[in-house]
Amino acid sequence: MAGFFSRSGKRERAGFELYGSAVAAARDSYLYLTLGVPDTLDGRFDAICLHVYLLIRRLTQDGTADAATAQAVFDAMFLDMDINLREMGVGDMSVGKRNRKMWEAFHGRSAAYAAAWEDDQALAEAIGRNIWRGATPPEGAALTLARIAKTLAADLNSQDIASLQAGRVTFLPAEKAAQ
Repeated sequence: MAGFFSRSGKRERAGFELYGSAVAAARDSYLYLTLGVPDTLDGRFDAICLHVYLLIRRLTQDGTADAATAQAVFDAMFLDMDINLREMGVGDMSVGKRNRKMWEAFHGRSAAYAAAWEDDQALAEAIGRNIWRGATPPEGAALTLARIAKTLAADLNSQDIASLQAGRVTFLPAEKAAQ
């Protein structure tokens, strides 16, 4: 039984490390200053969703599927969202409802990105719709962000699954991925 808890604890730690790396990548100033991703609570949430989607996509791909680590990343994300809501002063009675709305938003965005993945224009439209939430993105920004997502996904695919399972991941800088 001790081995079970040890593996579980390692997976949880890896999930938090991977999630932290996704958050750091989602904070890349290039996204906000150059592409015009809204530098708001919602804009940052949507950027995090995109990066976590890419990470979970990598972890659940055929051949190297690791649903348990992907679940650990998801769990880390929504524990962090819960903590952040509480730190922002959201009352205990509302935290669960708000967290559920964010959970649903994440799943909706993930489904939209997955459905559009093979078509660059469709992916750009899905990203534009979700990141800019109905506002018109700056000229070419959604297409550039879609290109960044594809480049990041390819780079994540090249990273060793054992390293990911250990909580080690590297996200390319957005500016480099945009080229």
